[in-house]
Amino acid sequence: MLARNPCEAVELPRMERREMQAFSPEDAGRFLKAAQEDEQGIVFAFALATGIRSEEYLALKWCDVDLEAGMAVVQRALVWRKGGGWYFGEPKTSRSRRTVSLPASLVQALITLRRKQSEARLKAGALYQNNDLVFATSEGTPHNLRNLTQRNFHPMLRRANLPLTFRVYELRQSCTTLLLAAGENPNVVSERLGHVLIVLTLDTYSHVLPSMQQAATAKLEAILFARTGTYKN
Repeated sequence: MLARNPCEAVELPRMERREMQAFSPEDAGRFLKAAQEDEQGIVFAFALATGIRSEEYLALKWCDVDLEAGMAVVQRALVWRKGGGWYFGEPKTSRSRRTVSLPASLVQALITLRRKQSEARLKAGALYQNNDLVFATSEGTPHNLRNLTQRNFHPMLRRANLPLTFRVYELRQSCTTLLLAAGENPNVVSERLGHVLIVLTLDTYSHVLPSMQQAATAKLEAILFARTGTYKN
């Protein structure tokens, strides 16, 4: 038993957050155009358009996707073992199990992907491992994010003339930033991300919120003073 905690005299290093990068609407447009030229471009287009985590969309199965309704249900995560191999694990948080609405253009791309995937499965025959994955290799196995990053994501950034310092995870950041900058309700954005608390969303993306405050002020101006004119004391 110790009379005092020796850690009390320890001065902890200052925690520094890495500066977050996010696409502007123009950046996103160039990136999506580059994605159309890549065999695996739809993986990253899906990441940008949904804002869900990489371990979530790489674990997505066709049974989770309703193409007619334009919805996808997140209910598992892809986990890679250190010694090799993979398995499906639980999502990151209690709020991670959620339904995400899909843009119409993305739904059309998924329909095309499913047709191509069916053709690849027939061609591979017994060698194909049918895991029902939306994003699968030519053998039907899950994609390794590190391989996708090197072989597909970085070349896409080059073609789009975007910085190579941009990380795959920041597609999620970009989706969130673009939604908040467009005036979307933070509660809706938080649900889409699967955040446990909206405070996390607001704290992480506080740099986007001043523009929303300005928009709110402009609405108040229209509501309160449009008819009476400038207020005079």
